[in-house]
Amino acid sequence: MFHGMDPDRAAIREVVENWALWRDAGDWERFATVWHADGHMSATWFQGPARDFIAVSREGFERGVSILHFLGGTTVDVRGERAIAQTKMTILQRAAIDGVDVDVDCLGRFYDFFERRAGAWRIVRRQPIYEKDRLLVLDPAARLTLDRALLERFPLGYRHLGYVQTKLGFDVRLGLPGLTGEAVAALYAQGREWLG
Repeated sequence: MFHGMDPDRAAIREVVENWALWRDAGDWERFATVWHADGHMSATWFQGPARDFIAVSREGFERGVSILHFLGGTTVDVRGERAIAQTKMTILQRAAIDGVDVDVDCLGRFYDFFERRAGAWRIVRRQPIYEKDRLLVLDPAARLTLDRALLERFPLGYRHLGYVQTKLGFDVRLGLPGLTGEAVAALYAQGREWLG
């Protein structure tokens, strides 16, 4: 019989949802509360302390950079004061590439290392897993020719997202975790070690 989610999993799920809502709405003060002080964020275009991620996300938001997040289901493994949460997500970025407006949709999972400190579950580390993506031209009459060499630099999971972000001037990291492969296997091993 279903009696609802246990309090730890519910609290963790709430943090995951708050991350997406507050970041995308530009609610930076509340967005800062989803992280522990030593929190670390990885993305295609950023790897470093959460406090720096908040600052550069805010700068981009104020410049009109459009990156949104849509969440799906979550699964949480809790062991004592630590947890791993995986949440289905879509990263949605809109941009003009070579004068043509496009949307990129990247499907994957947020893989979050959580810890409860002073009674509060917060994110210690977030590493997205990039499963697949696509690029959509907004105007059906517009023509966009992609640079194949640039496109093929990036793994399948975030090929179009990496392309668009590089075109916008971001330094996009290669070798991030996808659906299969060494990078995601290493991430899962780190998760097992975190739960210890």
